[in-house]
Amino acid sequence: MSEKLHLDPIACTGHGLCAELLPELIWLDEWGYPVIEDGELTPELLGHARRAVDACPTLALRLQRERAARRPRPAGGGRPAGRTPSY
Repeated sequence: MSEKLHLDPIACTGHGLCAELLPELIWLDEWGYPVIEDGELTPELLGHARRAVDACPTLALRLQRERAARRPRPAGGGRPAGRTPSY
């Protein structure tokens, strides 16, 4: 599992602390609101990301674990060919 930064744009009031603490992934737009670069957090940046999340005065920034995609089920729901469930 990896972690990804998420921003709640409704809660954000544009203090800019996150961009100061994590300039590698966050920059401020022309109005001073953060824009998060898409991409996976490297182990080197994870500590900085946690610090940026903790420093957000409006709790608009959070780290969320991304689960690996599940393997698709085989056609037929995974049952052996020619077999139907008995009820």
